[in-house]
Amino acid sequence: MGMLHDGADTVLLLGPHEPGFWAHFTAQPEYADGLSDPLDRWSKRAIGALASAWGGMAVFPSDGPPYPPFQDWALRSGRAFVSPVGMLVHDHAGLMISFRGAVRLPGHLPLPAPAANPCLTCKEQPCRSACPVSALSPTGYDVPACRAFLSSAPGQDCMSQGCAARRACPVSQSYGRLDAQSAFHMRAFH
Repeated sequence: MGMLHDGADTVLLLGPHEPGFWAHFTAQPEYADGLSDPLDRWSKRAIGALASAWGGMAVFPSDGPPYPPFQDWALRSGRAFVSPVGMLVHDHAGLMISFRGAVRLPGHLPLPAPAANPCLTCKEQPCRSACPVSALSPTGYDVPACRAFLSSAPGQDCMSQGCAARRACPVSQSYGRLDAQSAFHMRAFH
């Protein structure tokens, strides 16, 4: 999902590759074992194995405190940008971006060229008006309003298909994330 140099290391940001991620994850033992946090546990196993094979160190958003600066890394990678609603938008995943972890590798690997910010060419910017309770804005995220809405009957659309603002993003729409995956994340958030 992005690469950057951080100190003497190269950081590789990892996240779901769509389409196909959800079918892969739901076939993993962590998904079916009934224990808490199956996606986090699978991420630690899978990314930990990659880090070991590549001679690096696995880093996860939940490591901390202090927590690793995933949002800062994403912005510095040149693949993610601040969207009009304040969330990060990725050049390929849109507002459906999710960082499951990262691998720190010693040394400076060559970096790809930065991507173009997709919001700069998005004339309609449907994410701005898609949230039914206007919980998202460039100045902040009203988490209590969002959670209250998700508990209501009209909020079941977001609960079953994912955040309306994330879905409204044209880049998100072409990314191929399944409703079942979005519903899984919404249940975990709510």
